[in-house]
Amino acid sequence: MRALLILIAVLLAAAPAAAAGRLDATPRIAVVSAYAPEWPTLLAATAVEQTHTAAGVRFVTGTMEGKPVVLFLSGVSMVNAAMSTQAAIDHFAISRVVFSGVAGGVDPGLGVGDVVVADKWGQYLEGAFLREGPEGYVRGPWPPETFPGYGMMVAGPVQIARGEAEPERRFWFAADPALLETARRIAPAVPLKRCQAADRCLAHQPKVVIGGAGVSGPVFVDNKAFREHVSRTFQAKVLDMETAAVAHVAYANGVPFIAFRSLSDLAGGDEGPNQIQTFLTLASENSAAVVRAFVKALP
Repeated sequence: MRALLILIAVLLAAAPAAAAGRLDATPRIAVVSAYAPEWPTLLAATAVEQTHTAAGVRFVTGTMEGKPVVLFLSGVSMVNAAMSTQAAIDHFAISRVVFSGVAGGVDPGLGVGDVVVADKWGQYLEGAFLREGPEGYVRGPWPPETFPGYGMMVAGPVQIARGEAEPERRFWFAADPALLETARRIAPAVPLKRCQAADRCLAHQPKVVIGGAGVSGPVFVDNKAFREHVSRTFQAKVLDMETAAVAHVAYANGVPFIAFRSLSDLAGGDEGPNQIQTFLTLASENSAAVVRAFVKALP
């Protein structure tokens, strides 16, 4: 009888995980990248245990720097990133979400190869396209006049539901303060690459920058004027196509979040052609190096 009661208790304890469609019950750090070129260094640093597929996404479980992790590619774009992050949270016991990848630099004080760990992320194309009147663009009832526009385009907050609370509107989604503090502690000691090959080196030694804003949208930005608008309007250091969506989903689910983005190009601010094809691997490896040191330092 006692054995039967124990069996029933075990089955009841497992029921919530089964009902939620959990593929793995181990609490894990989600280490996310957008697309394949950002992934090899992180995957090579992981002792792989198992591979799962859910919602069309390949999830790799294992350990990195002694910590249980699940690695996956979010896919490029805001919608892909949101869908894959929610799938990870639904199917795994995610303790933290860590994004690692490349991005376009916005802050004129930063260069290719630098790694930015922003303390907040917003969606710069969430907003409105304004109608044009005789005296210029006309502000309608939404969005609120929080940010200046770029021509007809005006950014605003996004509505979000979270738990049992009433839906709220917010523009910024914050990185977890404790995770930021860990990143700040390990950053000075992480060696970053300056050269991708013997004949392909940066003029400066890359650095890690902690803090400041990052913004995301469903557009690859390679335009100097728009880059300057993003810098002025949001005081952003970096922009990309996924991170704010991941931050949004992490916030909605109450999961601590942080992102590491290494600059592969300057979003149109380069003096010559866009450099993403030249320094994509270097930027990816610099981001991965900081993420590995960060994961190692986590309690």
